[in-house]
Amino acid sequence: TFLSLTLFSLNRKKMNLKSERRGIHVDQSELLCKKGCGYYGNPAWQGFCSKCWREEYHKARQKQIQEDWELAERLQREEEEAYASSQSTQGAQSLTFSKFEEKKTNEKTRKVTTVKKFFTASSRTGAKKEIQEAKAPSPSINRQASVETDRVSKEFIEFLKTYHKPGQDIYKQCKLFLDAMNHKRDLSIEEQSECAQDFYQNVAEKLQTRWKVSPERAEKAMDQIEKYIMTRQYKYVFCPETTDDEKKDLAVQKRIRALHWVTPQMLCVPVNEEIPEVSDMVVKAITDIIEMDSKRVPRDKLACITKCSKHIFNAIKITKNEPASADDFLPTLIYIVLKGNPPRLQSNIQYITRFCNPSRLMTGEDGYYFTNLCCAVAFIEKLDAQSLNLSQEDFDRFMTGQTSPKKQESDSFSPDVCLGVKQMYKNLDLLSQLNERQERIVNEAKKLEKDLIDWTDGITKEVQDIVEKYPLEIKPKNQALAAIDSENVENDKLPPPLQPQVYAG
Repeated sequence: TFLSLTLFSLNRKKMNLKSERRGIHVDQSELLCKKGCGYYGNPAWQGFCSKCWREEYHKARQKQIQEDWELAERLQREEEEAYASSQSTQGAQSLTFSKFEEKKTNEKTRKVTTVKKFFTASSRTGAKKEIQEAKAPSPSINRQASVETDRVSKEFIEFLKTYHKPGQDIYKQCKLFLDAMNHKRDLSIEEQSECAQDFYQNVAEKLQTRWKVSPERAEKAMDQIEKYIMTRQYKYVFCPETTDDEKKDLAVQKRIRALHWVTPQMLCVPVNEEIPEVSDMVVKAITDIIEMDSKRVPRDKLACITKCSKHIFNAIKITKNEPASADDFLPTLIYIVLKGNPPRLQSNIQYITRFCNPSRLMTGEDGYYFTNLCCAVAFIEKLDAQSLNLSQEDFDRFMTGQTSPKKQESDSFSPDVCLGVKQMYKNLDLLSQLNERQERIVNEAKKLEKDLIDWTDGITKEVQDIVEKYPLEIKPKNQALAAIDSENVENDKLPPPLQPQVYAG
């Protein structure tokens, strides 16, 4: 797959620990559609561009419909054979087959029909009437719209006024699409994405063929159309509960947290953050990639990625004093993602892939930067010891937090570095050592506590075993001893009582 090829390219030609690092490398040809159309591919589309992916998707869907139809025909033959062999169950079997045939026909009709039916001249009136009849008495979308949605709606109407008659038709098409999507909430997110892509393609064709709009104005119109419809659809289609987008977000966020120890040197990042201008560019790049989550329109999210990437190129240019290459850009983008840990990263990528105007992802700088971001996330998910040119033992110790990479030694600083920076790194090194000692002490204390508990439990068990093995027996009370001068046969051998003796004198 495209993702496997990308990861293979990212990890190939890695040298051993004693060899010189060559850095992360990916051929630009591997960012393109694997069908060879020249557009940018995407891992979410299995390496195809948006156009080729839709063609493959339609082929697969038609194949599934054909298989369902063949299944229906086979079941029909089985029903007819069962009908011929059992006359007693004739009525029940006919009823069963009729229901099955009706169900399969409805299923096929639902799969084949897309949102295009709302834009054809023959079905537009019927579809609009059907939507009006199906409206629920609940509050409409306009009454539930937020302040931002109202603002975008007003801006969209003002923008369409400059298009005169085509503007009115565009607005009608958008309203019809929103009403249709409002009644398709039960569809999967992939089917809703397919409806949105069909809508984009249909309107773009009408702008150029029916309304004779120039390419520049058509592109601006498509941007405003996307902004209008996706601002209204955002809360329904961004990270829906029916998908595993949230689960992927948490997994990526946890993965990035575990990789907090990765340094720019390990990734061969050609950026020197000690230069104030470079450090400022890095901060701006991190801010832009984090800000992506606050946007509601796919194009605005793409703009954040583009601004982030341009700051990265500027940081590399200032550091190297020469234009940055693609091999410099990708490792730096990976470092920015690791350092920023953008919220809901996978959800934003999926949202852009599903509902962005496909032309923006297929060509241009937006498509190029977005493809690189997808590759960076894929690299982070599969990052291992070989990718960072580390031994497996060191990689495991860093991942578990047992230790951290050595801080920069004082003798490796250039002569013009101030003493304060050197002292800071020394203090950081000492703090790291103290942290390791504290972790060892805590671990030993926990081990000692466990040993004491185990010892106590062992003694208690031994005592219980002894008590069970040798139970305590209470014997009856012994008889009292007889008096020394009593007439007791047992005391015959006792001497007689002492008699007093009288001495003369």
